[in-house]
Amino acid sequence: MSRDEQLKLRWKLIVEKLSKQFADGDPLDLDAIIYLIGVQELGQLDRTFKKDHKLDLMHIAICRLLEPYGYYEFDFFDEDGWPHYTTKEELPNLKAGEQSILMKEAIVNYFIESKYIE
Repeated sequence: MSRDEQLKLRWKLIVEKLSKQFADGDPLDLDAIIYLIGVQELGQLDRTFKKDHKLDLMHIAICRLLEPYGYYEFDFFDEDGWPHYTTKEELPNLKAGEQSILMKEAIVNYFIESKYIE
């Protein structure tokens, strides 16, 4: 199986599992999954978040997801428990489709690492 086919199958599995768990089966999009990862990384699962915090959560997720690629490095937790990252390397200029593939690949790797999927 090619790398692209494997990525598509794993992505589909993640979307199905998360959609069942968090959206009553309605398919979650990429941004919703990034948001869920941000909530998971923050670890404050019983909170509701305001709009500006939702953007911060997505930023946390993106930093965490791209950390293994060398773009970000975890720095510290602030007094409210929010993780902070430093930029190690600027992201390359990618077309929208390329960005989507990079994020999906990073999300698949994240969920493999956490043993949510195989």
